[in-house]
Amino acid sequence: MFYTRKNQLRRWWFDLRMQGVLRSPPLILGDAAAPLLLSQLQHKDVLMYLAAIKSFASYLAPGEVHVVDDGSLTSKDCALLKSHIPSVQIHALADCREPGLPKGGTWERLIAIARLSQTRYVIQLDSDTLTLGQIGEVAAAVRQARSFCIGTWDTQDIEAVIERAQRTRKRLGEGRAHIQMLAEANFDRLQDAANLKYVRGCSGFSGFAPGAGKLDLMLSLSGQMQALLGDRWLEWGSEQVMSNLVVANQPDAIVLPHPDYADCTKMQPGTRFVHFIGTCRFVGGRYARLVNQMVSQELR
Repeated sequence: MFYTRKNQLRRWWFDLRMQGVLRSPPLILGDAAAPLLLSQLQHKDVLMYLAAIKSFASYLAPGEVHVVDDGSLTSKDCALLKSHIPSVQIHALADCREPGLPKGGTWERLIAIARLSQTRYVIQLDSDTLTLGQIGEVAAAVRQARSFCIGTWDTQDIEAVIERAQRTRKRLGEGRAHIQMLAEANFDRLQDAANLKYVRGCSGFSGFAPGAGKLDLMLSLSGQMQALLGDRWLEWGSEQVMSNLVVANQPDAIVLPHPDYADCTKMQPGTRFVHFIGTCRFVGGRYARLVNQMVSQELR
């Protein structure tokens, strides 16, 4: 009970410090060639999402913005989004499901991406991210129609699934493995494993080049993984594995340079894009300070 109350107070103080984002001007959309931004959103993260998308758009304006409602957005939330994001399209969770694929977690988000990216470049942007500087690599990936993901270590690259399976099996210990490690350890049992690729990236910030076939790939790989792992494949985290597989198996996919693009635990003075994973956005006030600096610059 004490822990829950502490979290509630921390969230209340955080939201209070984030109110400045509501004074920032509405987002300005780019032209028809600009990428489409998509995010899955819950009620408690609306202010963070506005900071994430506005900081990103200040460096690369999206052509369209789509939001997948996880079911918790209120009418007030939707009105707020529409007042800050012109022509935002809000999708119900039930409309982003596909027979043969898991439900829940962020599977609906990935399904929406697979559908929309048949004809448009789609960037998946988590609400707990901030863009702090120029993101020329992302703009180039959009121009060149190359998919991307944010990596987790320096000089990271796309790898063969067989290599990842071998590495992961060496790290498996006793007890119940996390679904990501369990799935990776079984990659070499997939059909056509010799030709499949993977990247141990983060689905919180990923780019999907336009083109067909992503949904078919997801249906095939997900069906195989569930046959291998049973209901464990339905656990939270399986969508991140699938997102990494989809990105890695697109033509000429890239991993964004690390730590220029990094999570908050590996953030350096030159980091230009940060994923504030876990609770680090609540600690020390750094996240809120960065948001308010962004708002101050926009209001000048």
